[in-house]
Amino acid sequence: MSMNRSDKSVVSYLSDFLDWIDVEKGLSSKTQENYGRFLKRFLDWLKKSRLENIKPHELTSDHLWQYRVFLARQLSPKTRSPLKKTTQNYYLIALRALLNYFAERDIVSLPSEKIKLAKDKGERQVRFLTLEQLGKLFSAIDTDKPPGLRDRAILESFFSTGMRIAELVSLDREQIKFSSGTQELELGIIGKGNRPRTVYFSGRALSCLRKYLATRNDKEKALFIHYRSKKNASSRLTPRAIEKMMKKYAITSGIPLFSTPHVLRHTFATDLLSKGVDLRIIQEFLGHKSITATQIYAHVTSKKLREVHEKFHGGNELKS
Repeated sequence: MSMNRSDKSVVSYLSDFLDWIDVEKGLSSKTQENYGRFLKRFLDWLKKSRLENIKPHELTSDHLWQYRVFLARQLSPKTRSPLKKTTQNYYLIALRALLNYFAERDIVSLPSEKIKLAKDKGERQVRFLTLEQLGKLFSAIDTDKPPGLRDRAILESFFSTGMRIAELVSLDREQIKFSSGTQELELGIIGKGNRPRTVYFSGRALSCLRKYLATRNDKEKALFIHYRSKKNASSRLTPRAIEKMMKKYAITSGIPLFSTPHVLRHTFATDLLSKGVDLRIIQEFLGHKSITATQIYAHVTSKKLREVHEKFHGGNELKS
């Protein structure tokens, strides 16, 4: 199929691109919002560089390089320090998606492979908790009152299912169905990228959910609610509220302050892998579209295996 040179500027394609990732790619509204925000910075840079009328086929590798330099010199509005490499990559990934859009629409432009992501080995580290640290975290919660029962149920659910925080906060009470003798619960959810998958609540997590839900006398739809809601406002817990809650317990229990709901997701994955569960099965549990995303955990377990090998299989007892 022949490619066409567009008469329209790159800037004018933003709306069409967002429609494309919605309809053709099925990305969530939050992802669409983020892509729009990340691309707006590129479009603003084009205007500042007096390139607002540049057409897709006029983009060059030099333009991409200049934009990367621009990103590297940007300061975070919160910290006033240079943008992290991971943050710079968000902007570059959005630009890659725009170039992929041009390719799918048979519009002449640079191939997306021309955009190389910034590398930062330190930021690729997978952070997770040991089972001992996890025990300390759970023990720091006072379960004598409903908020504590709720918090314990939330953290147990994270560790049991490996769910993302957005997936957990969207759960409704009616989805949790108890039956006599139930030891586990399988639950179908719609995850990132509108991909369906099954998550599993352990007996421990179910026990915590039972105790928490027994305190609920309200008619709220949400599974997890806060207890200080304003009149006519939703009582559903927000991701931010859960992150603050977990940070509070991390401080109380003395575990690493990097502990977040996503760290519990990492802990879920690394715990299963350390017990010999296949990486492809972990991919299904986590809802990763590609095995590449799951392979970050393999590095963790490989390191652990090496440490075990060095400790227990040194051959020191053999005589030379």
